[in-house]
This record gives sequence, C-alpha cells and structure tokens, in this order.
Amino acid sequence: MLERLDIHTIEAILFDMNGTLRLREPHAETQQAAFDRLHQLLGMQDSNKTSWDELARRQKAYSCWAQENQTQLSEAEIWTKWILPGASREQIEPVAAELMLTWGERKGRVIPKPGAGEVIRTLKKRGYRLGVISNSTSTLDIPRSLETFGWKEYFEVVVLSSELKIRKPAPEPFLEAARRMNIQPARCAYIGNRLSKDIVGCRRAGFALGIVLEPVDGPRPDEPDVTLKPDLTIHSLNELLEVFPARCG
Repeated sequence: MLERLDIHTIEAILFDMNGTLRLREPHAETQQAAFDRLHQLLGMQDSNKTSWDELARRQKAYSCWAQENQTQLSEAEIWTKWILPGASREQIEPVAAELMLTWGERKGRVIPKPGAGEVIRTLKKRGYRLGVISNSTSTLDIPRSLETFGWKEYFEVVVLSSELKIRKPAPEPFLEAARRMNIQPARCAYIGNRLSKDIVGCRRAGFALGIVLEPVDGPRPDEPDVTLKPDLTIHSLNELLEVFPARCG
C-alpha cells in the first residue's frame, strides 16, 4: 500500500490514545488515592476485595456490550445501569465524571508511550495536522492526559466515544474528526494498536492509511480474528518519522 500511496497527499495524522500514545502502569500512590476517593464519592463506609471485584465484573460486562453495539452510554448511565444498578441517579449524576475518571485510576497512572512526545512534536513541525480519536468511558481522562503531558497544543481535534456516544470501529468517530478538521478522509492517516477497532474503523471511514502499533513480541493475543490487514505495522512510534517526511509548502 505504501509503495502505491503518495505520502505527500496525507495532510492529517490522527492517533488512538490507549496503548498507542499512552499506557497505564501500576502505581501504589495513585491506586490508593483512587480507592479512597471512590469510597468518598460512593458513600461506602467499608468494602472488601469481593465487592470491588463484583463492580469490576459489571464494568467489564458493560464494556463488552458497548463494544459489541459500538455505542457508548453516558458516565451516569454506566454507573446507574451497569456498575451500580439501582443507585440513585440524583446521587450519581453530579459526580459521575469524577467517578469514571477515578475508577480508571484504581489500576494505576497513565504515562506517555516511549518516544510519543518527540514524535508528536516532530510531525507537527513537519507540517501535519494532528488529532486524537479514541474510545473512552471517561470525558475527563484523555483531555487531562493531553494537558498533563503538554500535548494539548499539538492536537487540532479530540474525538472521544464518551462524547460522541459511538465507539470504534464504527466509522462515525473517524468521519467526525475529518469533518471538524474540514479535510477529506482520503487525506488522513490513522495510527492505533488494535486491528479490530482502529484499522477496521479507519478503513470503513475511507482513511488513506491505517497503521498498527504492534507489541515487539508479536500481535496482541486478545485481538479478535480480523482478516483486514493494516497498511503498515510498526513496533515503535519513532518509526513514524521514517514514514512521514516533511510536507512541501
């Protein structure tokens, strides 16, 4: 595909976040603070591992349902319909966004993938328009990372399933990003780490190029069987600097 494609026709490069530009690592301080805050937000006087495991099981069931239906409920709906069914909407609604953010932090802190910042800054300097398209149950999580990492200024658009209410691999998130940038999908490239969500989705939307960031030890073992192949497989974000030269003009 790359041999047949004039890379100079690519004007915009859009990225997935989780597993592509950032990762979550265990971090005791972050995790303890998250559990303490969850107790406060939910008014829980006491809890044990069994109760947290049950909430995690329900959240996973929601995630499977949402992905199968390529849809995304609001944070308040996720908590009152799935994680804590029967909980008062009046109690949950005011704190739903913080709840979802803190729920993710119980697994650790997010940090940039190696080389991500340098690659983003270099691609921007080379004249590419940049954006983010990511599945996320939280409306706060990814925007906060972009601010914390110092990346906010580099991304022209940020399209999240938590706001659009549609999940990849549906083509709508990709088309929405192109619409906001006022650019044709055929002039866009997308970089993600999941064939089943990222490559399938961007291909459905008519993006010119779909690149998958694959672990160095081979394809993800939890990836569904997908016959569609990426246009390019990379094992480091730095490889993107070999793919995308400076734009003319």
